[in-house]
Amino acid sequence: MVQTSCNAMTVDVEDYFHVAAFENKIQFKNWGSEYSIRVERNTERLLEIFENHNAKATFFMLGWVAEACPTLVKKIADNGHELASHGYAHKRANTQSPKTFREDIYRAKTFLEDTSGIEVRGYRAPSFSIDPSNEWAFSILADLGFTFSSSTYPVKHDLYGAPDWPRFKYLRPEGIIEIPIPTNNSVGFNVPIGGGGFFRLYPYHLSKFLIQKFIEQTGQPYSFYFHPWEIDTEQPRVSGIPIKSRFRHYLNISRMEKRLNRLLTDFSWDTVSNTYQLNG
Repeated sequence: MVQTSCNAMTVDVEDYFHVAAFENKIQFKNWGSEYSIRVERNTERLLEIFENHNAKATFFMLGWVAEACPTLVKKIADNGHELASHGYAHKRANTQSPKTFREDIYRAKTFLEDTSGIEVRGYRAPSFSIDPSNEWAFSILADLGFTFSSSTYPVKHDLYGAPDWPRFKYLRPEGIIEIPIPTNNSVGFNVPIGGGGFFRLYPYHLSKFLIQKFIEQTGQPYSFYFHPWEIDTEQPRVSGIPIKSRFRHYLNISRMEKRLNRLLTDFSWDTVSNTYQLNG
């Protein structure tokens, strides 16, 4: 074990066909019909892995997945993990109007709470899609009873990013606590180190070094994110997608579960609310 203080483990509960990289190829109407649901078995596998390491996590669950797999909602909660929202239809927040955004997150939050019997206080926008173009989203989150968000990534990226926004937990004027995805700033600009595709891209020893460096230099907890499909080596290959999207999605999936186990061994993990002391 590298260190004993806890960091936040987070899972964006969505299936392989939900990702933004495939949105021009796979239509919403075909979710679960042409493309079979695999997220339930993959998430159950993650619950087993977390139990083996005595780790807790925050599961940002897509509302569509919750409706398709309601028993999974209960399993997450019953295993002592934190249930949070990833919206309903995996539409990027910065492509929606305030009206459609409100409807999307209200539907997801209501179903998650009705199914689990637990208040849902956390939200993560698909593709970290709250940025300077749609700061109004925070007001809607506050109106609907959310208390924290982890929806911003202070990096430059072709799909997301707010590089000039804060790097660490802060209180928004709207009353929402925002917890940005971690970055390293030692080279003069923000380098993504929060998980996902970058965790699969970097050699594990580099990720471990960067995480430890972040914790030591900033004095802040570290927050890691990934998706259930990232451990699914047998997921169907989607044809006709751009080379860049194919590279990002499938890179090193065969190594992900082993790396995840090493990460869970080398660091201590808990929910977002416990790690950032949001329960008071």
